[in-house]
Amino acid sequence: MAVKKCSVEQIIAKLREIEKLTAQGMTIPMAAKKVGVTDQTFYRWRTRYGALKEVEARRLVLLEQENSRLKRIVGEQALDNSMLKDLNKRKW
Repeated sequence: MAVKKCSVEQIIAKLREIEKLTAQGMTIPMAAKKVGVTDQTFYRWRTRYGALKEVEARRLVLLEQENSRLKRIVGEQALDNSMLKDLNKRKW
């Protein structure tokens, strides 16, 4: 089966849809199947994104992007420092 990557907003929308279906009396596995995910995926998403609202989810995505950008910058600086230390050890 092909793996589909959902955005955080889509995940939260699917979680809300499953909650609505279960409130109407449908079981969680049936509601998850109707939405298009497995019940295991639902439980995994619920533990990670269950308490988030859509605005908070967007902020989470922005923070993750900023975090990865900053990690990349720190890695480049560490590499530059290492190269400069190697050059400094050599005697010209």
